[in-house]
Amino acid sequence: MELNTTTPCLCGSTLAYSDCCQPFHTGEKIPVTAEALMRSRYTAYALRDGAYLQATWDVTKRPESIDFSRENIEWLRLEITETKKGGAKDNKGLVTFKAFYSQEGEEYSMNEISRFTKHDGRWFYLDGTIKSIGKVGGQVNLGKNAPCACGSGKKFKRCCGAEL
Repeated sequence: MELNTTTPCLCGSTLAYSDCCQPFHTGEKIPVTAEALMRSRYTAYALRDGAYLQATWDVTKRPESIDFSRENIEWLRLEITETKKGGAKDNKGLVTFKAFYSQEGEEYSMNEISRFTKHDGRWFYLDGTIKSIGKVGGQVNLGKNAPCACGSGKKFKRCCGAEL
């Protein structure tokens, strides 16, 4: 998926991509809050920008690579439900969110609490805890035993959640 500069940003802000997450993705700017980093990472994930995801992942938790080849989902929208700390003057932050996606014609949501840390004035994603994954309207708290959203057919804990 590609976005032009006037397309609304996928992160759920009311801004155009060029005025929101694109400057983070190109390196022109860095996110000043944990929430801004969360939003830019969601958009990068939806765009399958593995380089940005790697660059914004804390080195102590960063996977060796990110493989989008098995992913058969379309990311639909992001809702930030809570933030704790993570401001410009903080060194740690939590962002709770719901990410909605479509897979094989069904809409799902994933609810996660993500931890962020700041080093040398830059925010990094540390790790996250999946609280639930399920069909929209019938969500069940499955956590790490849920099927992985990447479409691999494995449980989340044995796939994308293995590095958490």
